[in-house]
Amino acid sequence: MFDRTPSPDHQPAADQADQPEVVALPAAQLPPGQTAQDRPVYGMAAALAAFFMLSAMSLFAKLLSETHHVIEIAFWRNLLGFIPFVVMIALFGRRDILQVQSAPKVVITRSVVATLSVISLFGAFSLLPLADATALVFTSALFVPVFGFFFLGERVGRFRWTAVFVGFLGVLILARPTGDWNAAGLALALAAAVLNATLATMLRFLGRTEQPLTLTFYLLAVGLVLVAPFMPFLATMPRPDEIGLLVGLGVSGILMQIFLSTAFKYAPAALASLFSYTQIIWATLFGWAIFSVLPDTHILLGAAIIIASSVVVVLRERYLARSGRLPRPAAGEA
Repeated sequence: MFDRTPSPDHQPAADQADQPEVVALPAAQLPPGQTAQDRPVYGMAAALAAFFMLSAMSLFAKLLSETHHVIEIAFWRNLLGFIPFVVMIALFGRRDILQVQSAPKVVITRSVVATLSVISLFGAFSLLPLADATALVFTSALFVPVFGFFFLGERVGRFRWTAVFVGFLGVLILARPTGDWNAAGLALALAAAVLNATLATMLRFLGRTEQPLTLTFYLLAVGLVLVAPFMPFLATMPRPDEIGLLVGLGVSGILMQIFLSTAFKYAPAALASLFSYTQIIWATLFGWAIFSVLPDTHILLGAAIIIASSVVVVLRERYLARSGRLPRPAAGEA
């Protein structure tokens, strides 16, 4: 499906200029799926910021959903995020944003998959109890290493597999699923998890050659094309007190996409996706600060496990980076 061979020679000039300094290793020392531009700590920091912005965007969407349809909210999010790109391209001559370097079909496909993922996600939450849907959707982190192995040639050692499973254990404790299943909701939740993992794999593949701004631009543009036909039937005029929420929705949405593209550019898909668990932590904090919902003991315990697993991975990756051992651990390594 995807070419496993890295393509550093096709890096755009603008991307090379903005790209941070990385620890270069001889090509012979890089295992399958490893690229010379990898900077795991930088990628993990971007992933943490991306999932915080995703949580903030979800909060704005939740507040707006009281008076607006989900598809309408998606339209405003794409439109408000798309406007700054139009300004950069038209007024500041940033036409390099339009240039897809290697795989235009994958870029477009990624945008379509993202739309399907959102539809599946909201469908799952509408049919399943909140805790059950949350636990199921977060299984996407378990699909990412599998997809990364088969499609990108990435090796995931026992240490990272353990971190993924420990983080998922924290999600189960935090979400405390009831087991009251709905067949359609179960299918939609698993579909959302698989689609999210597919998006992560596509980002890792595209990050080898594409600018984060380019990927974000086409995601917003394709998203607008897909949801705009529904607006005449669903749109309602935003109230003056909702303007700030709409702006926050657009800003957090565009920053989330840029940070996410950056994360998968500089870190392995399995590693960057690990930080998706932190969304529940941010959601808990937002719920406490805005809706006065205090976290229960199981939420604190689950959050502690998630944070601990992420911190351990960060510390280990920093150690490997400083010692020049950036290649991914092969099966059998620690």
